[in-house]
Amino acid sequence: MEVEVKLRLPNAESHGHVTTLLGPFHVITHRQHNLFFDGANSQLLSQRAVLRLRFYNDDERCVVSLKAKAVLVNGVSRVEEDEEDIDPKVGRDCVAEPGKLGTVENNRVLERVKEEFRVLDKVNGFLGLGGFKNVRNVYEWKGLKLEIDESAYDFGTLYEIECESSDPEEAKRVLEEFLKENEIDYSYSTLSKFAIFRSGKLPSE
Repeated sequence: MEVEVKLRLPNAESHGHVTTLLGPFHVITHRQHNLFFDGANSQLLSQRAVLRLRFYNDDERCVVSLKAKAVLVNGVSRVEEDEEDIDPKVGRDCVAEPGKLGTVENNRVLERVKEEFRVLDKVNGFLGLGGFKNVRNVYEWKGLKLEIDESAYDFGTLYEIECESSDPEEAKRVLEEFLKENEIDYSYSTLSKFAIFRSGKLPSE
């Protein structure tokens, strides 16, 4: 179970303010490309599951993830997640021809998808849903690992702070205190990035 605090920043200005303040604690920047897939008969979405390929820094790394039963309440997200690396070249081949996801061997996550969601046809079993790009700046701050995201959709840009924690309420308290002290506007995220992508519009303020 992945448990994360998710706080939305309203605009590029607030995002820039946060990243400037956290500058001394910066660890790494990831340029991610997230692409999503489903079965030809919506086998995953109908059961609140999401299959994603995430490419890091072009083709430096590729991770296949299965997320299920996501719940997002008061800025805290809980979701079942399973993930495993995949050869980036194989990943790109699957993006070009989604049906090839059904032919990938020795990948635990894709085997789960085929078995649990009955996406079995090796040619037409998977469909590409599209995706979005994300720039993720990672910081180690006050014992927390913060991920500050700038997600570029076709219909706009979303700014968000994520923090995975075993004590999400305490992490949220520390983050909210930091934002309030620095007069940075924020709100609790109400939708996952994937849900926003599927909706075709940014959440209203």
